[in-house]
Amino acid sequence: MQAAGTSGAQARPIRSFVRREGRITPAQQRAFAQHWPRYGLDYTGQRRDLDRTFGRHAPRVLEIGFGNGEAMAASAAADAARDYLGIEVHRPGVGRLLNALAAANSGNTRLYAHDAVEVLRDELAPASVDEVRIWFPDPWHKKRHHKRRLIQAEFIALLASRMAPGGLLHLATDWADYAAHMLAVLETAPGWSNCAGAGKAMARPAWRTATRFEQRGLRLGHDVWDLLFRHQAD
Repeated sequence: MQAAGTSGAQARPIRSFVRREGRITPAQQRAFAQHWPRYGLDYTGQRRDLDRTFGRHAPRVLEIGFGNGEAMAASAAADAARDYLGIEVHRPGVGRLLNALAAANSGNTRLYAHDAVEVLRDELAPASVDEVRIWFPDPWHKKRHHKRRLIQAEFIALLASRMAPGGLLHLATDWADYAAHMLAVLETAPGWSNCAGAGKAMARPAWRTATRFEQRGLRLGHDVWDLLFRHQAD
């Protein structure tokens, strides 16, 4: 899930992903039919009233690229005081999370199956999000693909415009080069403060559940970097 490049003289629109659709199971297909009306949000290109969507006014956590949704489902279940908004384009993962939310009768979670850049730009109001989580985005490890990485100055500026004062951005990656790139982008972006101190990462916070993907990486000897930044309004 990362940004596209440009082609010729005409710039292509920025994307938060490259679609790599896997096989969707019958259960995941049924999840869309049965549970999307309750938990799904269709992209309309119009500003969304999140108080109306969730039926209350509460702090909001946005997770971009939630994968199969296991971490998001656990977080939402343990944190009923806040509302959770997830964005993911991988339909099998969305279907899996829909089933998990329905099984838990979750009342504080809604999902988009759409490009995060367009959702942020068109549907979320300024200062409407209190925390943003982007955990293990595609690192695009080949140098010629670095321009496709989601964490870029333009995207961080868009995020900042949607963050409430004092909002928290939580990034995580198991690629050292991408961690360094994230730090460089955030520490030169206006209004952001590294919670760990300049140039530093943090130990995994207790609220971030280690995913199976992460655990596999740890078994292979990968390090993990958690980067937490606060945003202050101008």
